[in-house]
Amino acid sequence: MLQLVIGNKNYSSWSLRAWLLLAHFGIPFEETKLRLSFSEGSEFKRRLASLTPTGQVPVLVDGDLAIWDTLAIAETLAEAHPDKRMWPTDRRQRARARSLCAEMHAGFSALRSHCPMNIEADLSAVGAELMRNRPEVVRDLQRIVQMWTGQLDAHGGPWLFGAEVTIPDLFFAPVCTRIRTYDLPVPPAVEAYIERIQALPAMQAWVAEALAEQDFLDFDEPYRQSRAG
Repeated sequence: MLQLVIGNKNYSSWSLRAWLLLAHFGIPFEETKLRLSFSEGSEFKRRLASLTPTGQVPVLVDGDLAIWDTLAIAETLAEAHPDKRMWPTDRRQRARARSLCAEMHAGFSALRSHCPMNIEADLSAVGAELMRNRPEVVRDLQRIVQMWTGQLDAHGGPWLFGAEVTIPDLFFAPVCTRIRTYDLPVPPAVEAYIERIQALPAMQAWVAEALAEQDFLDFDEPYRQSRAG
């Protein structure tokens, strides 16, 4: 059986993407969760060393093969399970879907760095400050809104490529949690799309487990202290 190695569910956005691909599309797998650590020599780094040269999660293990990039994981799963129709069936739309995923994979650095995924938190005050003082975050958010509304308008929803969930919807799920956590302003159509993502059974399962972790990492402590104050 496939094994997916992930980090903390409250924080690990890339783990969420890979986990949703497996869980939503009903592909059997075993989960191995490691406590995130950025320190060399930590158990997290030691256990990943035998699987991936990057020292990062997620990693999909298939026998003696390890796949450690989320786009590579998506392509591998879609190739192995063509019956799941993980990409749009139309060739041109598949190309566009891959473009959107690649943009998420390589872009939105300001949003990712200033709004790290933190499912259990309410960081609306941080979000409001970012909207006032970080134009690069505003630009990233504007591009996401443009992308999602354009796709929803073009295909009529409810998902980015029409009636069925595809890989891009799941790739953007961590962005949905960020918009919620930081209370970033989005138009009603985007808010409704976020609601649909959040209502997916696989997403609800991940969020429930993230909330149950209660494992707050050091980099989160300043946020927690500001909330406690």
